[in-house]
This record gives sequence, structure tokens and C-alpha cells, in this order.
Amino acid sequence: MSTKVVCVVGLGYIGLPTAALLATNGYQVVGVDLNPHAVATINQGQIHIVEPDLDAYVRSAVVAGKLKAYATPQQADIYMICVPTPFHEGGDIPQPNIDFVLAAARGIAHLVKPGNLVILESTSPVGTTQRMSEILQEAGADLSSVHLAYCPERVLPGKIMTELVENDRVVGGLTPEATRLVSNFYRTFVRGEVLETDAQTAEMCKLAENSYRDVNIAFANEMSLLCTKAGINVWRLIQLANRHPRVNILQPGAGVGGHCIAVDPWFIVARDPKNARLIRTAREVNNFKTEWVIDQIKIAMDAALTRTGRKPRVACLGLAFKPDIDDLRESPALHIALRLQMQGYDVVAVEPNISSHNELSLVDLEEALAISDVAALLVKHKQFVEPSVKEKLHASGAMDFCGVGI
Repeated sequence: MSTKVVCVVGLGYIGLPTAALLATNGYQVVGVDLNPHAVATINQGQIHIVEPDLDAYVRSAVVAGKLKAYATPQQADIYMICVPTPFHEGGDIPQPNIDFVLAAARGIAHLVKPGNLVILESTSPVGTTQRMSEILQEAGADLSSVHLAYCPERVLPGKIMTELVENDRVVGGLTPEATRLVSNFYRTFVRGEVLETDAQTAEMCKLAENSYRDVNIAFANEMSLLCTKAGINVWRLIQLANRHPRVNILQPGAGVGGHCIAVDPWFIVARDPKNARLIRTAREVNNFKTEWVIDQIKIAMDAALTRTGRKPRVACLGLAFKPDIDDLRESPALHIALRLQMQGYDVVAVEPNISSHNELSLVDLEEALAISDVAALLVKHKQFVEPSVKEKLHASGAMDFCGVGI
């Protein structure tokens, strides 16, 4: 049997690792991205994002001739859509934005042929796979024997190459035959269990997973607010409470970021706001935590102004949405730094995982502590938890919003 060709649309944090993994598992992979820099970088055997081990996978796949990137979709046997699904800003409840998914569907419509598999991996509101099918038909694709299914990613940035293989996957087709065929495709490169269902259940499953995590983080963030007001160390409190055999409180932070947890719960709320009360409240609690952090930093800055008689400077330590990655999507730390700067405060930032930022001045940690009056730990990067660094942070009086433990 000839080698199957897979077209991966979207070569970002999910699409590129998936493309590289498929290429190392014997598939001929054509990747598609609208970003010319990403296309050129990948075709040189390099990567445009930070993810452990990904560079080796991509380099090997490109050198072997198994992976090539393009600016437009290419003919294939299997199409995988891995594009962003943000939400529309404004209004009381943010609304899902599936424009990129629908554009990707239109982009492959002229290429889709009988026997093809079309898979949506992008986190999407319930009904998106069916809507994608309708868009393909409207664009002229013959779907009489084309098999469409939804299979959401379930990976943790920093461990993507491992979790793409090891984690269980949920596959939901628009037909039982689509579910079976797409599940069998995933079983060729996934060692975890591939669980079969229908498209709507698979779509809701992904949203439920991230909403569950958001609710749990909201509890931790709310406890941090209550403990601060009561003069209690929330990190120690959680450590003690978690010694209970049936308690597992998560760690509070400066909010919740990333493209999944900070976004996906709104997809549920937007569909049924009357009944999604807990999920909505959790989103509001986590968003409020970010605003609370901003207020605490401003109080410290005002105190520094009174103390020194000059305009103080704040160092925001960490910009990514979680430790040890370069991903700034929906990052509360980035939001905090930009908000403070927009409000007229003098801001410098330390982010070890990126080399530059269009709006913020990046400096190293030593310089940040030397030139700043207030330091705010916003992301628990590994560079900040080294014993010698923690001593310096403690001596500087840094504000710890992420549990570095100074």
C-alpha cells in the first residue's frame, strides 16, 4: 500500500508537533500555515516555537523528506485542521470565533475527494464539526464518501511530544464509519487508548475537561484572596489541606492563561448561559484574580513613590502563560505588564523563553532587580526557583504571586 499523505492545516503549538510526529511514523506530511516565516523556518528543518524535543523531530522529518511546509493546502488522503479558535471580544459573554476553522475548511474543499478523512483538532464549540461539513459542501466538496470527525488534542505545553503519543484520545465522527476510520488512523501513532464516540460528545468532552480545571483553579485563586486578607500563607495552607486523603487543591497564580483553559469555558457559557452558572463564575473569579494582582502591584508602586520621591519602576518576572514555555497566548502575566505600562507605570520584564517583545522592554533578572523598585513574580519559571536566585528575590522584597516560595 502506498504511503498515506497527511495535510496538516495550521503549524502552531499543536499542528507542528503533530505533523512532525506523523512524519516520523511513516506518513508523508504536508504542512500549511499562513505565516511565511513559519513556513520558511520549518523547511529549513528548524522550529519557530519553543517545545522540548520538537526541534529534533522536525529536523529529522525535513531531512528525510517526510515533512514540507506550504502557504496553501496540498492534495492529501487525510486532512487535519489545527488552527486557533479564539473568542470575539466584547459583550457580557465572549462568543466563540470559529472563523479560522471555517476558512480552513473552505481552503481544502477543492482538494477533498472520496475516501478522504477530514479531522478537526481545534478546540471548538459543540456543533463545529457539523458546521465544517456544511461549509465543505457549500464550497463544492462531494462528501458522499468523505469521513469527518473531531479529535481534540490533550497535551501540556512543555511535554507535547510525549503526550501526543502517551495520552488517551477521544474521537467522535459525524457517522459511525467516520469514527471507526479516524480512530484507526490515530491508533497508528498513539499508544494511549483511543476512545470512540460521536462528534458532539467529543466536542463537549474537550470543553468539559478544561472547564473542570478552570473551576478548580478558581477555588485556589479565591482561597489566595481570602488568605491574603486574613494574613495566612496560602501556599502553606494548601500544602496542609492537601494532606487530607480526598483533597487536592491546585496552586493559585496570577490568573489563568493559555488558549485552552482561559477560553474554552466561555464556549459552554455562550451556548447555555442560564445553566452554566458555576463555569461562568469560575471564569470571572480567575479573571478577577489578575485584576487583583494589578491592584497589589500598584499599591506597592505608590508606596515606593512615597518612599523615594521619584517615579518607581516595576519588574514583571515572567510573561508566558505557564512556566518554562514561550507561549504568551491569553497570558495573565503579559496582561498585567501591559496594563501597568498602559496606565503610565515604568515597566521592565524578564522572560527567559523569548528574546524580544514588541511592546515591553526585556532585561535579564540581574538587571531587573538592580534597576527596579518593585519586583513581581508572575510565572514560576525554573530560573526563578534556583536557591541562589530565590535568595536574591527574597532580599529584593519581590512580591510572589506564583508560589516561588521566597
